[in-house]
Amino acid sequence: MSEQPFVDDKDWTWVLNELCSECKYEVREFDVTTVGDLIRANAQEWIEIIAATDAEDLRARPQPDRWSALEYACHVRDVFALYNYRLGLMLNEAGPHYPNWNQDETAIEKDYASSNAVEVAVELKAHAEALARHFGIVRDEDWERTGYRSDGAVFTIESFARYLMHDPAHHLHDVRQGLKSLQ
Repeated sequence: MSEQPFVDDKDWTWVLNELCSECKYEVREFDVTTVGDLIRANAQEWIEIIAATDAEDLRARPQPDRWSALEYACHVRDVFALYNYRLGLMLNEAGPHYPNWNQDETAIEKDYASSNAVEVAVELKAHAEALARHFGIVRDEDWERTGYRSDGAVFTIESFARYLMHDPAHHLHDVRQGLKSLQ
């Protein structure tokens, strides 16, 4: 029996058409040309949470099925790196298909739970800055370039940017709620 390849099937694309009822982040309202500034601001919020939260709370899972604040920060760091790679594909190739990415396997392989918080903050900021700069080179005519996820989802660079911004914003909401529940 052959093992089936992992399919990137986390479909949050609905956020492109409606308000997220949990985090209330509205991806349709921001000027997409400001996405670099939004990425930098989001990264700064993560860094502030990491700096202001004691190590025990940073590593505590508020529920067994929820990541800790540190694990979410690792995830966001890796999302910024992944989206930088995928943006490069979209800018340099015609209609690229993204390689699959399994966030849960990545969390285990990189041992998010045991990560050094200071290193995570430094890396998160660096990946956010690299992605923000990459979005800074997108020209007007590039916003409609396409890319494809393995589940069939089709993105333009514009929808890709909007979809991206929901992820770290939503996880900030998750972390804030989780840290509140630990108090």
